Amino acid sequence: MEIYSTSLGNESVVEPNVAVQSVAFSSEGTEQSKNVRFSVKKGTSDSLTSGSTVVETNVDALNPDIETELQILLQTSKSDTKSCGFVVYQKNKLFQSKTFKTKSDFSQKIISSKTDKNGDQGTSVNIVFNPRYDSKEFQLYSYACVYWSFSKKDWDTNGCHKIRATDGLLYCHCNHTTNFAVLMSFEKKYKYPESLNILSSVGCALSITGLALTIVFQIVTRNIRKTSVTWVLVSLCISMLIFNLLFVFGIENSNKNLKKDGNNTIQMDPDANEMLTQDIYDVRNPTCTVVAALLHYFLLVTFTWTGLSAAQLYFLLIRTMKPLPQYFILFISLIGWGVPAVVVAMTLGIIFSQNGSQWELNYRQEEICWLAVSGNNGLITSPLLWSFIIPITIILINNIVIFIIIIVKVIWKTNLNLTSTKKVSSLKKVLSTLSISVVFGITWILAYFMLIGNEDVRIVFNYMFCLLNTTQGLQIFILYTVRTKIFQNKASEVLKSLSLSTGRVKLKPSVTTMRLRVRMYNMLRSLPTLSERFRLLEPSVIMEETTLSESDQANPSI
Repeated sequence: MEIYSTSLGNESVVEPNVAVQSVAFSSEGTEQSKNVRFSVKKGTSDSLTSGSTVVETNVDALNPDIETELQILLQTSKSDTKSCGFVVYQKNKLFQSKTFKTKSDFSQKIISSKTDKNGDQGTSVNIVFNPRYDSKEFQLYSYACVYWSFSKKDWDTNGCHKIRATDGLLYCHCNHTTNFAVLMSFEKKYKYPESLNILSSVGCALSITGLALTIVFQIVTRNIRKTSVTWVLVSLCISMLIFNLLFVFGIENSNKNLKKDGNNTIQMDPDANEMLTQDIYDVRNPTCTVVAALLHYFLLVTFTWTGLSAAQLYFLLIRTMKPLPQYFILFISLIGWGVPAVVVAMTLGIIFSQNGSQWELNYRQEEICWLAVSGNNGLITSPLLWSFIIPITIILINNIVIFIIIIVKVIWKTNLNLTSTKKVSSLKKVLSTLSISVVFGITWILAYFMLIGNEDVRIVFNYMFCLLNTTQGLQIFILYTVRTKIFQNKASEVLKSLSLSTGRVKLKPSVTTMRLRVRMYNMLRSLPTLSERFRLLEPSVIMEETTLSESDQANPSI
């Protein structure tokens, strides 16, 4: 094609994907340098059209204007040069690089120049590129002036260097003639979200405090309560606590604090003409990737333990499996902590094997340290779908089914032959229902309603989801710690001791203060009685009712 371009006289051939221009020199002025300037104008489409190329002779320098997309100045001092030719390739399909990988569809034209004489001695070219890309989404990070090496069958920078400029165009100089291009690397303008709002921050802080207190209480009082679900609840709280800590302190990508240049200026050394490896530049952040993987793991662990909690309550209440099988705790521990690790490891391994060194942003997002929403082919290949949404959906469906069975067959079913069920108030049943729904993660179904297209409806569900799920740890603390008789008795003793110590400090209290103290003392003494009325779905209570049911043989199905 290059040889053909020198044989057309002063004619040109323009096709949608390639344009050829030939220039014949006159025999006059053979002692002078012969300079030819060839320009490609911007068009309304990505195809080359007639009139989009312009050739000028006897010029001294490049002279791009706002309509110029590409311009090359051929300079030769050979006196016997009779013609030269130019070829513009609209696409790079004929120049497939092994080192430079492209993900975008930005226009990257290739231009070649050649004289009718062999050898490049005394010949050089200056080139200016005005790249076309979406400036709202990307900004230019770096570029390299390259030529196509037929020996390497790849792009090379030998003999080419950059020329500094301040007009935003890309200038190159090469001391030989062949096929030239500018390889460009772009940095995406990510829209990093704002920091966590007050509702999320307060909710997570309350959950972290509640979960920590619940873990301590469950471990310290395990022998006193003598319940078999302690390890399940503790494991659930531990995973949820770690997830909340990671979410609060690690969900934001630290790259958002890096200074961004909004004027499309080159970010790297403008004089370093180094070969590029990809057209999209990503600021790597291994810490964010690790946080995303840990968030992925501990949220999967949390949901796995909600599923195991549902399964255990099902066997205890519906199947009346007492005692539980041997090694049951070891078995569910391997499932609760091991299966999510396998899912995360497989996800990382598959993505790394498919994308190589550029795998990070195929696993996580850049805006936040969380799973990527869409893969190379959209949502269907995203890790969010296969390694999170689908497993979570299966667990939630299982939990909802067991939740309904327990609600219908145990909590809201009144057996007239059982004295214990006659005394259960509607308030206690409601709170028992809430207790189960919290550890089953039922409120997470609100996440699916956040996909509704209506903006107003979606905002309502966003706030509901945020309120109920950021405070899930606090709900567990209230329903499974504060409501227990042991906690209330201990709290009563502490308040009583504080009240007495305060009375000893003040030697002459007023009559009003004394009356208030007497009322407080009487209220503290009544707390054990009140606690009996507000005890809800503790495993020990349910087990006692189940035992009564078996002894009376009134309802074998419970």
